[in-house]
Amino acid sequence: MSFPNLLTVPKIDKTGVEERVNRFCKRSVKNSSKTHGLHLALSMIDLTTLDGKDTPENVKRMCYKANHLHDSLQGIPKVAAVCVYPTMVKYAKKELKGTKINVASVATGFPSGQSSLDVKLSDTKFAVNEGADEIDMVISRGKFLAGEYNFVYDEIASVKEVCGKAHLKVILETGELDTLDNVRKASEIAIYAGADFIKTSTGKINPASTMSVAYVMLNAIKDYYKQTGIKIGMKPAGGISSSKIALQYLVMLNETLGHEWMNKDLFRFGASSLANDILMQLQRQESGYYESIDYFSKD
Repeated sequence: MSFPNLLTVPKIDKTGVEERVNRFCKRSVKNSSKTHGLHLALSMIDLTTLDGKDTPENVKRMCYKANHLHDSLQGIPKVAAVCVYPTMVKYAKKELKGTKINVASVATGFPSGQSSLDVKLSDTKFAVNEGADEIDMVISRGKFLAGEYNFVYDEIASVKEVCGKAHLKVILETGELDTLDNVRKASEIAIYAGADFIKTSTGKINPASTMSVAYVMLNAIKDYYKQTGIKIGMKPAGGISSSKIALQYLVMLNETLGHEWMNKDLFRFGASSLANDILMQLQRQESGYYESIDYFSKD
């Protein structure tokens, strides 16, 4: 794809966005729809461990959880993927062999993105060669904020080229982009540079994902689809810890992009703690009472 014409990117009415999001949050969800929504949200989760103290053992535990969320609850889906550092990809791939759970890897100097392009490409190649199905890269926010948009575009395009068959999620780190106008502009650049998904945040800074930011990104995807017929995925990450919030995101997704985006191939949640809350809600619906949060595994 060619570099987008940023002069035609629509300006964002912040007040209008906030009012629209507020209406999404006030939608009532019937019990029957709520159960379906909880199952759907669970199937869209990327379970994640991205700590400096990560070991093969805790990655294996997370993979076990991904494949055995709550064995006493019948008919619940698996999560979409697990997300780890490049050096942990091989352990996750081994543990999840024979399942349909993808292995995603962060790359490109995550979370800061403060590495040379050669290092970023090497990082990505390593993760792909280890077996990563998906790559979560971070954009160079300093370059973006300095107005070096072509640099950001070229960097994303270069990473996309070495991803091979692996899908590319581009993390905008919206909490560092200052304005919704910048979020829209960064979304355009990422999409036109070859992103398969655009993602809000690393989860390492605050604010992480907000519904206002996600709404702006969803509309960038909508406009791109209208122009090209190509569907781009979206992943809000960070700060989504409750079922209630997840359902609000799904209402917004459905009303903005429609039913075709309501699946794990085009929408993900980067929120490991969300899985436990959804399991608690489903357990309550089945048994009539809440389990203690300590009943559910934390990794």
